[in-house]
Amino acid sequence: MLYKILAFGLILICINANAQYPSNPVKQTTEKERIAAVEKRQELQDISFYRGIEATNIGPTIMSGRVVDMAIDPDDTKHFFVAYATGGVWETKNNGQSFTPVFDNNGYTIHCGALAVNWVQKILYVGTGEANSSRSSYAGFGIFKCDFSINDPQVWQLWENLGLTATQHISRIILHPTDNRTLYVATMGSLFSPNKDRGVYKTIDGGKTWKQVLYIDENTSAVDLEIDPKNPNRLYAAMWQKTRRAWNFWEGGKNSGVHISEDGGETWSKSEGFPAGENIGRIGLSVSGATIYALIDNQEQYKKEETPSEGLTKKSFKEMSIDSFKNVSDSLLNRFLKQNRFPKKYKAKDIQKMVKKNELVPKDLYEYLQDENAAMFEDPVSGAELYKSTDVGKTWNKTHSDVLENVCYSYGYYFGVVHANPSQENHVFIAGVPLLQSTDSGKTFTFAGGDNVHVDNHYLWVNPDNVQHLINGNDGGVNISYDGGVNWTKCNSPAVGQFYTVAVDHKKKYNVYGGLQDNGVWKGPNNYQYSTSWHQEGKYPYQRIGGGDGMQIQIDARDNKVYTGYQFGNYFRIDKDKKYHYIHPMHDLKSEKLRWNWQTPILLSTHNQDILYMASNKLHRSMDQGETFEEISQDLSSGRKDGDVSYGTISCIAESPFKFGYIYAGTDDGNIQITKDGGESWTKISNKLPQNLWVQEVIASQHKKERVYAVLNGHTWDHFNSYIFRSNDYGNTWEQIGSNLPKESLNTLTEDAINEDILHLGSDAGLYISVDQGLVFQSFSNLPPVAIHDLAIQKENRDLIVGTHGRSIYKIQLEPVYQSATYTDSGFVLLEMDVLKYNENWGKLSYDWEVRTPSKDVVFFLEQSGLITLQILDDSGALLLEKNISGKKGYNSHTVKLKFQENPSDNLLTGKLGKYYPTKGRYTVRLNNEESTLSRTLIVQ
Repeated sequence: MLYKILAFGLILICINANAQYPSNPVKQTTEKERIAAVEKRQELQDISFYRGIEATNIGPTIMSGRVVDMAIDPDDTKHFFVAYATGGVWETKNNGQSFTPVFDNNGYTIHCGALAVNWVQKILYVGTGEANSSRSSYAGFGIFKCDFSINDPQVWQLWENLGLTATQHISRIILHPTDNRTLYVATMGSLFSPNKDRGVYKTIDGGKTWKQVLYIDENTSAVDLEIDPKNPNRLYAAMWQKTRRAWNFWEGGKNSGVHISEDGGETWSKSEGFPAGENIGRIGLSVSGATIYALIDNQEQYKKEETPSEGLTKKSFKEMSIDSFKNVSDSLLNRFLKQNRFPKKYKAKDIQKMVKKNELVPKDLYEYLQDENAAMFEDPVSGAELYKSTDVGKTWNKTHSDVLENVCYSYGYYFGVVHANPSQENHVFIAGVPLLQSTDSGKTFTFAGGDNVHVDNHYLWVNPDNVQHLINGNDGGVNISYDGGVNWTKCNSPAVGQFYTVAVDHKKKYNVYGGLQDNGVWKGPNNYQYSTSWHQEGKYPYQRIGGGDGMQIQIDARDNKVYTGYQFGNYFRIDKDKKYHYIHPMHDLKSEKLRWNWQTPILLSTHNQDILYMASNKLHRSMDQGETFEEISQDLSSGRKDGDVSYGTISCIAESPFKFGYIYAGTDDGNIQITKDGGESWTKISNKLPQNLWVQEVIASQHKKERVYAVLNGHTWDHFNSYIFRSNDYGNTWEQIGSNLPKESLNTLTEDAINEDILHLGSDAGLYISVDQGLVFQSFSNLPPVAIHDLAIQKENRDLIVGTHGRSIYKIQLEPVYQSATYTDSGFVLLEMDVLKYNENWGKLSYDWEVRTPSKDVVFFLEQSGLITLQILDDSGALLLEKNISGKKGYNSHTVKLKFQENPSDNLLTGKLGKYYPTKGRYTVRLNNEESTLSRTLIVQ
């Protein structure tokens, strides 16, 4: 009986521990389904006709992307690997001057969480799936291994998956210092749902088999792991109880703490002396000598002492009494209202009257201005706290007496990095928004970043042989210091920008625009090629035009006026004179606050570019370029959900180009609604679609008035199926399309501007194309398995712009796709060639001792892979060049350098170094596949 009572009590404890977290209405995708999706993706790549159409990366690189881990060669510190959260793993052998991607060909993903290297055997381990638990932290597929002991670039195609695919997010890999076959892995489990595949795992056979050696429950993750360098049987594991939903992040819990093993991870005991409680969040660990440090994200609220300020501030009204409010002068209150952009209808006298009538209280002014963005930085939580133990984790002492303000703010889940100097245990770094260091074991701290070091730090390495040598990884890439953090160099040559959105203008030499994670909004030329020449010229080709997390962009086609901004609906109109005008519709003082999506949608009307739509949980319309707004809808979501993340918001809007007032709106909680009268009335059209999914995009067709497409996404439920629907009757009925797509979340859809049958689609792992309105999709282009967040078509140049969340921006020329409509039944086709513009400098040496050489892309189609012979002849039929090409099934694009060994007709330019180059005239490009010969004319003029 006693056993039954104890067992029942244990069940109740487990139930109560998990009762605070809501159950998910959408089933998470299983490990088996995710692996099947990878196999399906590979199958589509193998059979695609469009895989060979090349994508050109057009940067930018300067702002880089989020670094999650690094591994530095102890014998040659110029050689190291960098793992970017969504950009893969890159290697440098010259101290960051240049990098090479090494993880692209693993076959699964480039979303990374952790690195480890056996530098003796030269084996690189990559843990996939980011641990930082942000809204764009993508799930991975376990741990991978590559032997790079052979000095051959081909080794990076020989990746082996070692398992742990169900853990989804890997935070740390620890290699045993003497036993090469023993590894420990700290895993996070799924981000938005409970699962049991989390905790600490161990292998003693090099990854063939794994044992889960530390597990707490289905909501507690292993977020960090350390091994005692003097005693490899002793390990420290940081366990973090948390769970995330789209509307709330439970960032701490009683199960958070430090666990210690003395027998190589076989058994574990929780440190009883470590801080505990509901507010203990993410924990970072670092060992130096006999000292272990723990950085805690303490979510406990505290009363922050406010610094007196002149005049009125938002917080002045938080606890102001009505009597005190009556004593505020009209001039002071009017100044406050103007400074905080209150609508012009609110004057001091009006506010005083409303308070007098009990229609308002002073705190309402504070609440009016307190939005989601402010809450990120102003919530008074204790935040970062550093603890230290010198008795192998039995007891812990907080190292500092004061609150470490402005280190992690309210979002410490995003950081959790502490690094102790391995040769000086009193010297310790903590990484949050700033990078700080202490030389007195954490009693006091000083700033260790630089003016070219990005905020939001995630990695730090201290050279044990030269403590002045530091390498830092942050949201803006890689920095290196040789004077202990006083001065830093930036090492940002990889194109790993994390774009949310992209857009194009309509200039002849058009520009590309994009909004990035934590790196603002940038504008640059569509023909950008990576080069360091801007160091000499003084101006980077891309220019930053906005800050924060860069969001959506709309461009006025009449004068290239730009509308863009940052998270939670903070937008600007940027006029031609580069003046910025803030745009943010506000609710009425007496009405419920508006809710803004992280990526607030905006849209310029195609019918009148003075009309701007902007969406909160309601749709707002401005008829005067954002100067004033009117609400043209009710709350189109399913309503507010209590939590610390804005939810129940409009996530996308679309307007029909056929008729003004035909507008679609989709929400993050699964609703799609339409108005046909400019917002006077709305009809919900999503009842027969899968429910509770994020409406990622709604596309009003530009070819047929009644046609509309919808893309749904289950990422915030860890549900990764692909959902794309088409309606030909304004959403009254829907048909699911793309039935051959792998089960991976879809992010963006673009209907082709020229051909209504062509659709371009971006997912969490690649780019797809359909030429039959979505009945069948094929893998498109040669991109790595990167998340694609946005697509834009530059119609005049027939270019597809691809915004990736990890590899910056790509450009794809669509002409081969358009021409394919005329020869879909042909087995061998050579595409037409446009005119090549003559340049009299061909063949001459440039200042950098390069011979200026023209080139031409030869694009052809093959029904099956095979060897192709390419020839170029002059206008008399004399052979100038011949080479063999290994052609792949489908479209192939091969760049030919027009540099010839001989001048048979004596009509070519004679260049330097004994080579010949084209003059003005006609040339023949010929392809032969042993069965037939095809020819096209190339004109140089």
